[in-house]
Amino acid sequence: MGSSNTNKRIAPRKEVSPVHVSYVTSLDDFAKIAKNCEIVEASATGLLLLIKREDLIPTALRKNLTLDVLIGDRVFMHLDDMNLEISGVIRRTQLLGKKGFYVAIDYSEEAPEYWRECLMDLLPTPGELD
Repeated sequence: MGSSNTNKRIAPRKEVSPVHVSYVTSLDDFAKIAKNCEIVEASATGLLLLIKREDLIPTALRKNLTLDVLIGDRVFMHLDDMNLEISGVIRRTQLLGKKGFYVAIDYSEEAPEYWRECLMDLLPTPGELD
């Protein structure tokens, strides 16, 4: 049991040119959690979303300094540019001050590995679309 086992991240992260997500919705009650957010980082197991405070839909979340109540929630999100819906589980959140929040979504249990690897190849890197 070496210390290298403490980090369970197995897929390398890729900084991506922001990919627009039209909405993030709870799979439990189908309530919309956020709209108009962006994927800013991705791996074959997870996606990191940047959500601005004003794009959070429930008022209770907008007024809060933490989104930790969402950890463990199953969600799905719609990526307009790719006409794609991805589902996963919220694993962590982080307050970014005035910029909003980071929300990390693990989608490894929801999609086969080859599909996730293909998605990684399709997501644009910064500057690739300029």
